[in-house]
Amino acid sequence: MIKILTIVGARPQFIKAAAITRKIQSSFDRDVNEILVHTGQHYDQYMSEVFFREMGIPEPAFNLGIGSANHGFQTGEMMRALEELMLREKPAGVIVYGDTNSTLAGALAASKLFIPVIHIEAGLRSFNKSMPEEINRIVTDHVSTMMFSPTVTGIRNLEREGLVHGDSAPYHIDHPGIFHCGDIMYDNTLFFKKQSEAFSEVFENLKADRKNYLLATIHRPSNTDSTERLGQILNALLVISKSLNTEIILPLHPRTAQKLRAFPDQSLIGSLDPLNGIHLIPPVSFLDMIRLESHARLIMTDSGGVQKEAWFLKKPVVILRAETEWVEITEHGNGILADASTEKIVQSAEYFLNNPPADFPPVYGNGDAAREILDIITTVRWG
Repeated sequence: MIKILTIVGARPQFIKAAAITRKIQSSFDRDVNEILVHTGQHYDQYMSEVFFREMGIPEPAFNLGIGSANHGFQTGEMMRALEELMLREKPAGVIVYGDTNSTLAGALAASKLFIPVIHIEAGLRSFNKSMPEEINRIVTDHVSTMMFSPTVTGIRNLEREGLVHGDSAPYHIDHPGIFHCGDIMYDNTLFFKKQSEAFSEVFENLKADRKNYLLATIHRPSNTDSTERLGQILNALLVISKSLNTEIILPLHPRTAQKLRAFPDQSLIGSLDPLNGIHLIPPVSFLDMIRLESHARLIMTDSGGVQKEAWFLKKPVVILRAETEWVEITEHGNGILADASTEKIVQSAEYFLNNPPADFPPVYGNGDAAREILDIITTVRWG
């Protein structure tokens, strides 16, 4: 049996890890002993016992409790604590997800102890190194032994950086294995969509028109920390609601809520109310979010995860950024990069409401990425 240490640091990573954990429990319980480690990077009040029960996720075996801090201090503290844990647990490999500081800390600590790193969501690039996540992605890939990319684009990105796809086992840090596996969040979306319809009560106290609303999310510092950019986006929501005769539901990320309270133009903030078709609601659970996405006519977001969920649920998406890691969405015409331009956001929303896309080809796999990943981990030679 292979002992694997899985490192996560935020609620989205727990959700990603859920797909692998479910598959281990159902099909690989005799092959893999998974130990879940929470770095504590993000405190999330919604990660309660109900969250773990609904998502089918075991509570972490270890919670390092590092907490929020500046990038360097936070990453360093994580590395220190993870190194001690790895020396004690002696795992055969370490799984990390995505591009957070927890991802980077786990990858660096493991690689310096000569423990193979398994990076899920490898090869994603925004080609914008002003984003801390971009640095985390690149460094993690280049110290990994096994890289699982959700897309062909990700494979090509790794090849351009000199990481060759298709080499034979055994794999190690100087001879890594690169695999196109599909997206584990597609697994999750398919699995949790059914649960969301059965258990989500998000519409119970929400007086929005369930058949005529758009869903919006804003959380990235590049948008929330800039008064100009945030103002442009908020103005766009008001224009869309009024001119396109549709309601907009905006679950407020805590960072966004804080910025709205401190926003210089409080008259603009005051106009964001149901009378103007804007429904500001508290943060929602993952099940609630899936249900909101499922019934929306259109999604507007700066979240990479929500962009993909829009694709999985066959919804057009207006991307509130200048670039995206998920280029397949825009290349197939199912998403538009609108950045933080009021005019571009309004035009994009109007276009999609009048021309909803019908073709969503299977560029993110078949919804069984977790099995593909575990088949490879448990059958090929690595380490």
